[in-house]
Amino acid sequence: MPQIIILPHHELCPEGIVIEAQAGETVCSAMLANDVEIEHACEMSNACTTCHIYVREGFDSLAESDETEDDMLDKAWGLDPDSRLSCQSVLGDTDLVVEIPKYTINQVSENH
Repeated sequence: MPQIIILPHHELCPEGIVIEAQAGETVCSAMLANDVEIEHACEMSNACTTCHIYVREGFDSLAESDETEDDMLDKAWGLDPDSRLSCQSVLGDTDLVVEIPKYTINQVSENH
């Protein structure tokens, strides 16, 4: 059973958390099931960027992103080479280290 190590995030999990998840489960679903309330405005349908994460370790264990996810990620706040949408990141048997960005595109647009 893979683990997801979530690095501390000032609002969603200030201490960080390690959660057990099932292979085949998305990172987003696993976080929500463990009370890490990551945004998911499109209800995990690959139509927004609010569940954007950085996969700091284990990135290569995830299936490659598809064109729709890549197009969505182009709109994400703070995009970097380790970026994925957590709703599209399906766990294999490898542990992941995940960082939740400081902001989502929704937060940035609301604050300006």
